[in-house]
Amino acid sequence: MPPGKVLQPVLKMKVDELFLCWLSESSTQAMLRDCLRRIQMPARAERGAGDAELPGPRLAAAAPDPAWRPRECEGPGAPGPTPAPTALPVGAASSARSGPPVRGPRRSGGTRVACGCPLYWKGPLFCGAGGERTGSVSVHKFVAMWRKVLQNCHDDAAKFVHLLVSPGCSYLVQEDFVPFLQDVVNTHPGLAFLKEAAEFHSRYITTVIQRIFYTVNRSWSGRITCAELRRSTFLQNVALLEEEADINQLTEFFSYEHFYVIYCKFWELDTDHDLLIDAQDLARHNDHAISTKMIDRIFSGAVTRGKKVQKEGKISYADFVWFLISEEDKKTPTSIEYWFRCMDLDGDGALSMFELEYFYEEQCRRLDSMAIEALPFEDCLCQMLDLVKPQTEGRITLQDLKRCKLANVFFDTFFNIEKYLDHEQKEQASLLRESESEGPELSDWERFAAEEYDILVAEEAAGDPWEDGYEAELSPVEQKLSALRSPLAQRPFLEAPGGLGTVELYEYECGGDDLPPS
Repeated sequence: MPPGKVLQPVLKMKVDELFLCWLSESSTQAMLRDCLRRIQMPARAERGAGDAELPGPRLAAAAPDPAWRPRECEGPGAPGPTPAPTALPVGAASSARSGPPVRGPRRSGGTRVACGCPLYWKGPLFCGAGGERTGSVSVHKFVAMWRKVLQNCHDDAAKFVHLLVSPGCSYLVQEDFVPFLQDVVNTHPGLAFLKEAAEFHSRYITTVIQRIFYTVNRSWSGRITCAELRRSTFLQNVALLEEEADINQLTEFFSYEHFYVIYCKFWELDTDHDLLIDAQDLARHNDHAISTKMIDRIFSGAVTRGKKVQKEGKISYADFVWFLISEEDKKTPTSIEYWFRCMDLDGDGALSMFELEYFYEEQCRRLDSMAIEALPFEDCLCQMLDLVKPQTEGRITLQDLKRCKLANVFFDTFFNIEKYLDHEQKEQASLLRESESEGPELSDWERFAAEEYDILVAEEAAGDPWEDGYEAELSPVEQKLSALRSPLAQRPFLEAPGGLGTVELYEYECGGDDLPPS
């Protein structure tokens, strides 16, 4: 071409197309891998053999099933007919749990699907170029789509949001994640065993979506923005999907074991298997450990969404995911906000002494029925104020509880009888040491999920029948406390005073210091 002459747009597209065709040839990829291996030879020993040998996937093969859509509109991935739980696969054998999962930035270059993106961006890239409609993507359309992305997005978070959002939107809602996660289910080697159990795909996807919003959507708005995505570790976890064959090691969002535990716990409570549970169902969780007043608050709309479901007096499986994670790990920012909303009866952003006494009264009654002497409220209040150290006398704010390293002890004192008794057996100093322990440690949720999964797998291996009305075997902690359980807990559900359960969903502003990546 003569010097100084500029290619015309049509001709430039042809050149781009020829270049991409050349780049997709297996001989070209082999040559580039060989060059890359020579360039990176000094660092090869650190990375481990085989990283550069991973074949580059073809973009067309990444397409999710274009006909797949959620069957119900209650939540993304909400299932239709409910299959029997005996069909739920236990999962592939995972590596031994020697410590917490790996988190943080990518460990190596790994396989790049296209345009320098991680492998599991292939679904969003394919759909972003219109592949979900036609089943394939032309180079012309793909190049045009990617140029638009580069013009409008300047980091990975902005690119990911741009690829997933509906036209005209600047934030992600739950439904936007469905095609991306369906592609993960279809193609990740750690979920290959689930391929034949298609009826459980939507349940796994619903669980992962709820965990994403639980961790990433710090504003509780139901909309994930670029800023929230940047502050989270979600994209790092997406990048790790291609490097970690055992999906159970990615415990923050994608673990199948965690899904299995959550779904089995829900199934035990959902006696009619309509994927909705009422207050009486939820009260049976952990053998009536949670007070009826707190159960009533959960159903008041303080921490659930959807006026239709609230009107019917039931919560969905998606709401149960939030409940169970918050119940088993009360140290995370989201779980503290969850229980604070429930305890803040008047929605004024602070817990008054009246609100604390309101919840403690039922704890006292249950302890009395166990023949255990309960602390007078005044003494309990002094202990809790010493534990939390609120900045304003007579008012405990959300920030006070987030600064407190023992928020779990505070909450359990007022509405969880079993965990309250468990804390009482330990000295406060030992509880504080546990919360301040340094080094890699499993979170309370990860520890609970691992223990429960092992119990469920053992029951499955023993061939225990799982039928309607089946009562789960007590865990060791439950066995120890079962002799002390209150006869009150076995009575029908008790309604709380009517005027206290009508608070509408409200929001607390989160300061920047509340949003560190987990």
